[in-house]
Amino acid sequence: MTQSEITIPGIKGICGGREVFLGFAPANLLSSVSFADVLDEHTGQGYQRKFNKKHSLDFRRYIRAADSSTIPLTFNLRPESKQWWRLQHDELGQSFLKLVAGKNRVFSRVDCQHRLGSLSDLDIPLAFMTFIGLPLKDEIGLFTVINSKAKGLSASLLSFNEAKLLTDVASEKPSLYIALKLNDDEESPWFKQLDLGGSRVIGMARRASLSTMMSATKRFLRKTGFLTASQETADDAYLIIRSFWAAIVELLASQWKEQRKHFLTKGIGVYALMDVAADLLLEAHQKSIVCDEDYFRAVLSDFICGFDWSHSGPLKGLGGETGAEQAYSMLVQLRKGIVYGA
Repeated sequence: MTQSEITIPGIKGICGGREVFLGFAPANLLSSVSFADVLDEHTGQGYQRKFNKKHSLDFRRYIRAADSSTIPLTFNLRPESKQWWRLQHDELGQSFLKLVAGKNRVFSRVDCQHRLGSLSDLDIPLAFMTFIGLPLKDEIGLFTVINSKAKGLSASLLSFNEAKLLTDVASEKPSLYIALKLNDDEESPWFKQLDLGGSRVIGMARRASLSTMMSATKRFLRKTGFLTASQETADDAYLIIRSFWAAIVELLASQWKEQRKHFLTKGIGVYALMDVAADLLLEAHQKSIVCDEDYFRAVLSDFICGFDWSHSGPLKGLGGETGAEQAYSMLVQLRKGIVYGA
């Protein structure tokens, strides 16, 4: 070994259908040569949830106990960093992982972000497994499968990662495609407003989550049957949904601006309003009316401004799908009373 290399002995083998290297190393060493690829919601780069300091410190306290242990940490040695690592083997079948020392963080933390996140000063020995040369897309896929049932892992983050893995998101999962486009389109009222489950951008006011918008969109598509006709696409549905929300924001500007004081952009509001959007779309189709922002603005102006979206209003104490159904029912009754004089 030269001074510029770190050598870790271990075993090379197959785990499932993937080539891996198994070894042992001090926590501080593994911390210094690894990184967590946390999702940056501004750029869309990365795929893991934001760091949870409490979760990590809890593990630090645990692992320092005399009788503690943990399952192997899981890493990946990405092919693009191949110049910083190499595997060697001897005649006895033992393998050696050689890493270039310095500031090079060659291990991607696939499943150990919080276990390793607060151990940079401890030399406690830990077992680890690393995939060898796994492409980023495959790494994301494995992370998503491994963590799909993990406590505290955001459904929005899993959905965001799923979009990266699908070949044609618009046709395979149109509700996810539309929700993401609402967040990515600069002309959308929801531009960079959805919580994707990653590291949030400082100063950005987060409203609903990607998962909430995706579920609400799925309800809209199911209720309207919009994509059942061959000539209608997810992009067509997106433009209608964007127009609806643009009208909502214009009519309820103060509630939208002061989102922390109102249910408008919370799950209960998003679900209820998307059900209203579905009703209005079906009515427009029956009357052969173009379903654009002007249409939504005109129809919504008859009743939507008369509803109390504040936390002290009729939605106080409501939550979940049952609460959303109640909120939707209130809006329907309000519209019926105002528009039709019931």
